Amino acid sequence: MGRLSIKEKLLKWGVATSAVCMLCEDEEESQVISSPNGFAILSSFPFPLLFILQIGGDKGAMASNMFVVPQTRGTVLCCKCGISMAPNPANMCVTCLRSEVDITEGLRKHVTIMHCPECDSYLQPPRTWIKAQLESKELLTFCVKRLETDLKKVRLVNAEFIWTEPHSKRLKVKLKVQKEVLNGAILEQSYVVEYVQQDHMCESCTRIQANPDQWVASVQLRQRVTHRRTFFYLEQLILKHDAAAHAIKIKQMDQGIDFFFANRSHAVKFVEFLGKVSPTKSRHDKQLVSHDPKNNSYNYKYTFSVEISPICREDLICLPPRVATSLGNLGPLVICTKVTNNIALLDPITLRQCFLDTEQYWRHSFKSLLGSRQLVEYDVFNIEVVSPEYNVGGSKYVIADAEVARVSDYGKLFYIRTHLGHILKPGDRALGYDLYGANSNDIELDKYKGLVLPEAILIKKSYEEKRQKKRGKPRPWKLKSLDMEVDESRGRANEQKMDSEYEEFLRDLEENPELRFNLSLYRNKDYQPSEMVSVSDGDDLPSVPLEELLADLELSEQEDGEDSMRE
Repeated sequence: MGRLSIKEKLLKWGVATSAVCMLCEDEEESQVISSPNGFAILSSFPFPLLFILQIGGDKGAMASNMFVVPQTRGTVLCCKCGISMAPNPANMCVTCLRSEVDITEGLRKHVTIMHCPECDSYLQPPRTWIKAQLESKELLTFCVKRLETDLKKVRLVNAEFIWTEPHSKRLKVKLKVQKEVLNGAILEQSYVVEYVQQDHMCESCTRIQANPDQWVASVQLRQRVTHRRTFFYLEQLILKHDAAAHAIKIKQMDQGIDFFFANRSHAVKFVEFLGKVSPTKSRHDKQLVSHDPKNNSYNYKYTFSVEISPICREDLICLPPRVATSLGNLGPLVICTKVTNNIALLDPITLRQCFLDTEQYWRHSFKSLLGSRQLVEYDVFNIEVVSPEYNVGGSKYVIADAEVARVSDYGKLFYIRTHLGHILKPGDRALGYDLYGANSNDIELDKYKGLVLPEAILIKKSYEEKRQKKRGKPRPWKLKSLDMEVDESRGRANEQKMDSEYEEFLRDLEENPELRFNLSLYRNKDYQPSEMVSVSDGDDLPSVPLEELLADLELSEQEDGEDSMRE
């Protein structure tokens, strides 16, 4: 067996690649001293030179029983104090280097910031106000940006708050920075910046404090109907989406609500929100308040008039002939089952459903034939199912023939067809529209010559008789309400009417899960279930499941004082 060459030995031990071995391939007298510490020492060049190649892996080193070479780390003496240290470009220890060089020199340690105590915002020069809570990510970003010119000289590594008393009007931020100093050495140092808060109200808060009625833009929301059910529903949508957060005042009017804003952009955003949740049309106008000819500036007051469609859920509608034709000869008598930015219409006889978007409705702009305040209560004597169960738009319907009579008049029986065959049974009560005794002067209805009207159209099942047993008992859930100014000069009769309509709205929420799907209902902490509950009291009476309620609702003292929760 011949003598192995240097290249073969290196490749056999795995201490170098073929490219490294080519350096020593021509050296015949190369000597290799191997050791298990992971190094190979080569000596073969004309001048004394050692190649130290680290072997890749302890496993190969142990297998070859190589000689262990002790590893030592070179140290030098500090040129200032003479202590032993690891070498660096400055030849000084960290203590001496910091005593010689201060990288935070020239950086600001005290900064004054403007804080609005009313809206808890901070001034970002020149005129931008930023809302931020104490020790929040937004406030830390704001504080660091105030030192933007200083941080161009150094490299920011870390920033964090140091706790201070909330009433001290002081914010302390600890910054860690790096900078290249003597001969390329990089020094890292921490220092504290103190921010002094000076109270200074922003423009909007100043305007409100000077005159609470001094608004820039107002949104006048109106609906030409005799009830306020739509506004009760919109109020809950506004609260859930926090759409009126920038309103400086909300005032209840006769047929709607007025919202006042300190900025025109906030009013525009609110009008856009209303257009997404209801079929609306709007127009706007502006009035010149003041004009400064020296700097050519104008101050306007903007007014947005928003009108909601008078079509409401559960209304009976007679479609105009052109609309009925465009919808595939639907109706003409249809029921409105849902109102969002579209209007869902259902034919109770054929169970056909169509949708009208906002643009289609306002192009024809028709009204309801009969509204929810004209509902009549009927007793159901007999139900005969005619068709199987159909799923229309997520709701289930069954066509059935019913024998009913008005609760107030049993002298006349009505044989009608209804779409409520899946929930009605003999002995129940239902709410519907009495077309037999109604005196309707509808222009659209007169356009249909020879149209035979049904004697009654049932809309929903009635639970009024069962609710009489639970009248006066609190509900296990509550709703929040807007901080709204109410005109108390209209008398007690109007207040009783509002309470009655609000009670009807709460009953609708209990009966219709789809209606409360987009709303936030909260648990009533004051509710205590009665220990003596009859089985018949809650039989077949709709209620809100506890799983749908939001738990652990915390109210501030201000909200408690304003009574912002209603049962």
